[in-house]
Amino acid sequence: MKVLMVCSGGMSSAIVVKSLKQEAEKQGMNLDIKAVGTGDFSEEVGKDYDYALVAPQVKHRFNDFKEAAESVGVPCEMIPPKGYTPIGAPLLT
Repeated sequence: MKVLMVCSGGMSSAIVVKSLKQEAEKQGMNLDIKAVGTGDFSEEVGKDYDYALVAPQVKHRFNDFKEAAESVGVPCEMIPPKGYTPIGAPLLT
């Protein structure tokens, strides 16, 4: 699965991405996830992603991200604040 996450471009997003990759490997899942800042999302989401996620710190722009993603056929969801953690919590399946 190829996932694009949009965030404000901070350090926490890189940590979350790393934790998600590690947990996916533990569970035997093939996960390719990339985090981009708000300015790069619209262009990047059209590059063959299966899913888009919006980090809580940019939730005020969720509708814009959702519209951009859905215009290229990519489902887009908001990450709940409790689900945005760098501590490596198991993925929900």
